[in-house]
Amino acid sequence: MAESVKIATRESFGKALCELAKTHSDIVVLDADLSAATKTDIFAKEYPDKFIDCGIAECNMIGVAAGLAAAGKVPFAASFAMFATGRAYEQIRNTVAYPALNVKIAGSHAGISVGEDGATHQCLEDIALMRTIPGMVILNPADHYEMVAATKAAYEHNGPVYIRLGRLAIDSFNDPDNYKFEIGKGITLHEGNDVTVIATGLVVYESLKAVKALEAEGINVRLINMHTIKPIDKDIIIKAAKETGRIITVEEHNVIGGLGEAVTSAVCEEYPVPVTRIGINDTYGHSGPAVGLIAEYGLDSVSLAKRFKKIIGK
Repeated sequence: MAESVKIATRESFGKALCELAKTHSDIVVLDADLSAATKTDIFAKEYPDKFIDCGIAECNMIGVAAGLAAAGKVPFAASFAMFATGRAYEQIRNTVAYPALNVKIAGSHAGISVGEDGATHQCLEDIALMRTIPGMVILNPADHYEMVAATKAAYEHNGPVYIRLGRLAIDSFNDPDNYKFEIGKGITLHEGNDVTVIATGLVVYESLKAVKALEAEGINVRLINMHTIKPIDKDIIIKAAKETGRIITVEEHNVIGGLGEAVTSAVCEEYPVPVTRIGINDTYGHSGPAVGLIAEYGLDSVSLAKRFKKIIGK
């Protein structure tokens, strides 16, 4: 088992870009005056001639990225998720995705774990926005090792990709020596037949801790890490529905338009079972310490364990 590290996935992303650039000369990284926060400054310091700061002009940044892709480069364009997907939505839709250009968009500081920056910066809609765009791949890695693997997979995928990055440092739980990342394939982290929990991003680790706590009580919960929201892994979802009879989804995102709705659509079409969506219930976040907000919105391991147990009891 490799060393467990505690690191924000935004930092993992910056380091992964540097590693990729060692062997791939076509990588170019763009940022919108937030490189110290998105951690693309790690790349900028090592490869200044391959880094472009577009200033506070996210829409223009996406346009520049599209031009670079059309010229044969593989651009990674980063900003806060709120601005990368919200402010630049039209450019992503019409300039990148419609012509299927090979642009990778990184949305950092997603979810309520942005903390003190408050509701205007706590993007809870980015996955929903990107899901509506034809051909867009959506990746939401859960720890350092998964982010490194996802960044490499995004580079190797020919077409537009959205990668969700977190601000908060989180513990790693994947073993890179045995870990395999594949776009569109969920990973079973814990076996169980009482219920299935499907989680994504930062709350996968919180869900894992909750599942292990319930195991000590004799409750066996299957846990799936759904690192790819689109294309969703229907096979693993339907298998879980058939074998456990009920699904719970957990996400640091609005329950409208995110992982929960993607999973619900999959089971409704092929094998209907009850699905309970846990996330942000169609509301804004607010300013506060990140860890405190996660607990306040019921996404910490203690709150999740109680919720899982109550749902199983039904």
